[in-house]
Amino acid sequence: MSDELTARGRAELLSARRESRMLYWMVAVFSFFVNMLMLTGPLYMLNVYDRVLGSRSLETLIALSVLVGFLYACMGILDFVRSRVMGRIGARFQAKMDRRVFSAVLKATTLNRAPREAATGLRDLEAVQRLITSPALMALFDLPWAPLFFLGIFIFHPLMGLLALVGAFALILVALANQATTKGPLQDANAATFASEQLGAQIRGESEMVHSLGMRGSAFDRWQIARGASLDATIAATDASGTFTAMTKAFRLFLQSAMLGLGAYLVLQGELTPGAMIAGSILLGRGLAPIEMIVNQWAVYQKGREGWGKLAILLGAITPEPKRTTLPKPTARLVADQVTMLPPGGQQATLRTISFNVEPGQAVGIIGTSGAGKSTLARALTGVWKPAGGKIRLDGAALDQYDPDVLGQHIGYLPQRVQLFDGTIKENIARMSLTPDDALVVAAAKKADAHEMILRLPDGYDTRVASNGGQLSGGQIQRVGLARAMYGDPVVLVLDEPNSNLDNTGSAALNSAVQQQKAAGGIVFVMAHRPDAIFHCDTLLVLEEGTKRAYGPKDEVLKQVTKNRDEIIKAAGKGAGVS
Repeated sequence: MSDELTARGRAELLSARRESRMLYWMVAVFSFFVNMLMLTGPLYMLNVYDRVLGSRSLETLIALSVLVGFLYACMGILDFVRSRVMGRIGARFQAKMDRRVFSAVLKATTLNRAPREAATGLRDLEAVQRLITSPALMALFDLPWAPLFFLGIFIFHPLMGLLALVGAFALILVALANQATTKGPLQDANAATFASEQLGAQIRGESEMVHSLGMRGSAFDRWQIARGASLDATIAATDASGTFTAMTKAFRLFLQSAMLGLGAYLVLQGELTPGAMIAGSILLGRGLAPIEMIVNQWAVYQKGREGWGKLAILLGAITPEPKRTTLPKPTARLVADQVTMLPPGGQQATLRTISFNVEPGQAVGIIGTSGAGKSTLARALTGVWKPAGGKIRLDGAALDQYDPDVLGQHIGYLPQRVQLFDGTIKENIARMSLTPDDALVVAAAKKADAHEMILRLPDGYDTRVASNGGQLSGGQIQRVGLARAMYGDPVVLVLDEPNSNLDNTGSAALNSAVQQQKAAGGIVFVMAHRPDAIFHCDTLLVLEEGTKRAYGPKDEVLKQVTKNRDEIIKAAGKGAGVS
């Protein structure tokens, strides 16, 4: 099955590459003329040595030189054009696959699938793009014409042609040895580099914790060990590749000298002209140039090939979202029918056969101890995780019948840990839209009771924030996240531990937002440990070890689960350390 998925991903990559097949043919045609024009130098030397010097004709020398200058100019223009075409082929491939690969990376990360390929997906795409635009791929277009140069050498003399063939065969063996020897070190270097970068990113992302807990020295030591391993692996790969590069260069220069020596011997024997001796050496250099280039660029080729293989695995495992019929904006009626949730990559269900109906204007509080399945249900209600069994329907349509981006417009989500993006407050509330609607942004902020708070910031809604919140406190970040969840009037609002960072003012703002959503005919789900978060909920769902313990009107459920309200408050606070 894995091979089938990889084949499907490879087919998708090939399809994207085939869109530029006319440009590839154009490069091939240009390569033909470029290689034909490369005969200019050998033919010029042949005529200079054998005709011009013999006849001592200055006019012939001038005419030949002008012609050669024109031909070299044509070759330079064609070579320049084909390199620009290859650059555009690489750019077109990356532009074609950028969104697809980024989407696959995002989905794989969310679903915890193909983590290794997902972590390096965008870098793998760049590696393929660099290979397409590299001299190594251009050398492959020149390689088919190498026999033409060897044929020219054979025409001059069979012994010279035999020497050229032996030299070419030796360089091919060096290239194969380069592949076999450097493949392992290059893969180790890439893996070590990735590991050190991941550790560095994790330390930077948790810089406040690292600093506050006095972990800077330990974290730096661990990062330096990972960095050192990366450097060692990179040096080993560079040494291995550099050895073959140096061998190739030295051997190619030796061959050209050997060709001159053999040519001089044949001239002394009267079997060759001096012009043919020089021309043969030049032709040998032209014929061996593509092979030498491939060996020198082997690291680029290896990374591109590895990137292609990893992209095939990623794209095969993460299929593109199918086109869905656009449905009208749904009414706030949500039904969960025998929903069983199996976390991606997990073997044990975290929710089992959960069923409930929610009508417009209802707020449902979902309580339970840690590990009861509250956050799993939140992910299911937002469509992030798909049920392993059963269905969740919004206005009669299963959630997977909506395009994910369209579903996100109908469902507002406030996760436990709110993450802002680099940009302005306005852009964050507008969910990073390139064309944020100012009126909707302000309306969402007012619903979240964050409008006045935002106006007090240095630049109001245009205040820039970093991904870690920057100058904002935890409570302010939470309220901006709540405004983002309410942007665009979603019909369903899912709040996972929404008051974990809120003070009394923030909690009042949260309760006001819940009331407004209910009054507008929407639905609210509040996953909570703290009792004040479910104050305005009229329905309760109690989860216990992934099953529904109780569901119904709040007061009835409280009586059903415990004998008094104090006991349910303690139950709701278990695992969170909140009372």
